[in-house]
Amino acid sequence: MVESNIKLRKPVTEDGVALFDLVKRCSPLDQNSAYCNLLQCSHFAETGIAAEMNGELVGFVSGYLIPDRTDVLFVWQVAVDEKARGQGLSKKMVLELLKRPSLSNVQYIETTITPDNEASWGLFRSLSKTLDTPFESSTHFEEDAHFQGRHKTEHLVKIGPF
Repeated sequence: MVESNIKLRKPVTEDGVALFDLVKRCSPLDQNSAYCNLLQCSHFAETGIAAEMNGELVGFVSGYLIPDRTDVLFVWQVAVDEKARGQGLSKKMVLELLKRPSLSNVQYIETTITPDNEASWGLFRSLSKTLDTPFESSTHFEEDAHFQGRHKTEHLVKIGPF
């Protein structure tokens, strides 16, 4: 259960640098530029959700609608500060995000996950179970072919329809 002092809300541009700092604290997440995080908090605010505790950003889900498949929410990144872990906050953020009227057409969630990111595998399996929907996984971006050996293989996870 998520502590009651954690507030979920739509991101604002002022969250950009706090998001940059949050992701930096959340290894093994890939660090994006501060400018990218500003865009996630402005251009993509409708498909993102911020979790705040005592005025501090402690969680964030960034995503977007795939342009030619607007019934798919692609979850780009899920970050939860260590002080807010173990409370189901990641799942709560995604489920709350799906309640937005602007996302009412979404019937699928997609994301990519590296093989060793147990927290993300657990989150998306749990979401699939909660939403009572199929869970599929396949290799998407390969370590050598797509990342030239600089990043682990990313597996595409699909859940839906719901």
